[in-house]
Amino acid sequence: MSTFKFCYYYVIIIYMAQKLSPTAKRMKAIRDKRAAMTDDRRLKKAENQRKRRAAIKAGKNIKGKDYDHKDRKFKSVSKNRGNDGSGTKREGKKNYFTTKTMKKT
Repeated sequence: MSTFKFCYYYVIIIYMAQKLSPTAKRMKAIRDKRAAMTDDRRLKKAENQRKRRAAIKAGKNIKGKDYDHKDRKFKSVSKNRGNDGSGTKREGKKNYFTTKTMKKT
């Protein structure tokens, strides 16, 4: 009878940053900040916070989920950011809603 020793290697995946020059990194930070501070993004962030707080208060398990402004419900991160497997190329701003910019459906 022989015994085997198993070695388990755990791979920690750290966010793979883009390899940018210092100037490009600075410019990207400025662009990202400007995009995050638009009225549309600020409304979505505020709505997301309200929805998360309400869901937690109601006892729902939303760990690892994002709020989908198009479908108006919590989804897994991969489903939400990947547009349910359809990709994000054809997705437009018209499909997203916040409580202030809601369309009647």
